[in-house]
Amino acid sequence: MSDEHPIIDDAELGTFTRATTELTDGTVLTHDWYGGSLVRDDSSIELMLEGTSAEESRARLPRLRAVVADLDSIQRRASDAVVTAFSQGDPEPFELDEAASDLALEAIEASADGTIVLHLTDTCGTHFPEGYWPAAHLGDDDTITHVTVES
Repeated sequence: MSDEHPIIDDAELGTFTRATTELTDGTVLTHDWYGGSLVRDDSSIELMLEGTSAEESRARLPRLRAVVADLDSIQRRASDAVVTAFSQGDPEPFELDEAASDLALEAIEASADGTIVLHLTDTCGTHFPEGYWPAAHLGDDDTITHVTVES
């Protein structure tokens, strides 16, 4: 990594590098975030820190660490919120349990405003159409503020 985009090393969450995408013509796009990953339960979760510099992105680490420390509880609340948001009426307990199993955490995004977005993936393909996934947005106090569907 060049001095322009230094690596961020975090003792708890690992290494983060400036996110880039290489196009088929060889052009490299540099994104406004740093990316890393967390291995949990034999799966990899993408971690994203918003910021155009390492210093800006490092400022998101304490919030991201706190979310990761309470991830089991937060992930369950996120899947429950997704089911509740897209159900007609109150979901049954078994529906919440099924969704907790079916909706896997794919990425955690830490934004400059303190918002955390949990991007989930539908592992069984029955809850959301292909190419779409639910996202749960956390407020500063880790309550789910709203749920979206992204593509």
